[in-house]
Amino acid sequence: MPSADDTALSVSELNRDARQLLESGIGEVWVEAELSGVSRPASGHVYFTLKDERAQLRCALFRNRARFVTAPMRDGDRVKVRGRVSLFEPRGDFQLIAEAVQPAGEGELLAAFERLKAKLDAEGVFTNARALPFPPRHLLVLTSPTGAAIRDVLAVLAARWPMSQVTLIPVPVQGREAAPALIAALGLLNRQSTLEPERDAILVTRGGGSLEDLWAFNDEHLARAIFHSRLPVMSAVGHEVDVTLADFAADSRAPTPSAAAERLVPDAAALRQRLVQLEERLTRSQRARLDTQGQRLDHLRARLRHPGEVLAYRRRQLEQLQGRLRRAMNARLAERREGERHLRQRLTLRSPQWQVEQAEQRLTLAARRLRRSMPRSLARHRERLAAVSRELQAVSPLAILGRGYSILETSEGHVVKRADDTRPGERLAARLGEGHLTLEVLSPVTDPSAPDHN
Repeated sequence: MPSADDTALSVSELNRDARQLLESGIGEVWVEAELSGVSRPASGHVYFTLKDERAQLRCALFRNRARFVTAPMRDGDRVKVRGRVSLFEPRGDFQLIAEAVQPAGEGELLAAFERLKAKLDAEGVFTNARALPFPPRHLLVLTSPTGAAIRDVLAVLAARWPMSQVTLIPVPVQGREAAPALIAALGLLNRQSTLEPERDAILVTRGGGSLEDLWAFNDEHLARAIFHSRLPVMSAVGHEVDVTLADFAADSRAPTPSAAAERLVPDAAALRQRLVQLEERLTRSQRARLDTQGQRLDHLRARLRHPGEVLAYRRRQLEQLQGRLRRAMNARLAERREGERHLRQRLTLRSPQWQVEQAEQRLTLAARRLRRSMPRSLARHRERLAAVSRELQAVSPLAILGRGYSILETSEGHVVKRADDTRPGERLAARLGEGHLTLEVLSPVTDPSAPDHN
């Protein structure tokens, strides 16, 4: 039998042998369990624990494999992990070196979720969009009394709006009894709203978890109860990436319980800061207005003079105006007097008596000139008349008739110039130098040698 000195192993040797035995003996396996204690140090590796009702298993997901994992890996999530069994030699810890991580059982749940979503959407359950009062007078919170959600909501409400009136309606938020309890609480609160009208908003909330953990909020009866609620409902279930049918049916949705509290009430500190800013703006505005009015007052004060000075100035102005008025009136009167004098002269010169006297004088002078010029004018005109008479007598037809000629005229008054112009038996009137004769044509003579009279 070998001695203890010949067979004793060091701890490191034993752990090495155990690691090699585990890795070669078991190899790669799939393990389904719940995540716990997820840690992500700066190295990029992910360390977590898989647990069920009776045991736990430490796991390590190294950086080169962690970048291929798309699942969020949150505490409480149920996952399937593929890896190889190993031993961490420095501490002798039994562990699983993970190669891949994926959600467990979410495929069937997601399919059921999509079917219910399409069904309720077709029924119009997702059409609520009422505005929640801001802030609500009395907020009713349906959640677990021991969960992190109520602590987050109360902490945010106390920080943002300390005067909020909040009533916790304790209900289970996970498991089979969660959905019926939520439906019953909604019905009770809606019935009580007629008696207590100050209760004006409902918040349905819980913290994050796996799809299975949140499945109660995907209950179609709960979605319908939220849709038919007379009080407006806000839903805040899980984290930002979690979406439930309750979120779609509610009037408003928040990504987290804290975000819901922030949306429900204003930020008192921000309002206080806003009031301070408005007060400062009002103060600056009033100060600027006072400065402007002060400058205007100084300007008006500079323009304002003593009433005695104003009266003296007005008196001087009045005296100047009176002097100008007197000068203007005197000049106007002098002008009027001069005009009257000229008018009187004109009236005197152009009086009817004066005009008659002037006309008589002109008539006397004209008669005198007429008497002097009349004999000379008559003699001149007589001589002119005698000369014209002599000239006229020389060319007058009557003078020719006086020398024995006559003028023959037909009965129509035409002068006979040729014998051919007459007819045998035609009566002609003969104008002589003294008197007239009536002649009868016996026979016209056309001989040019014959005398040119009848």
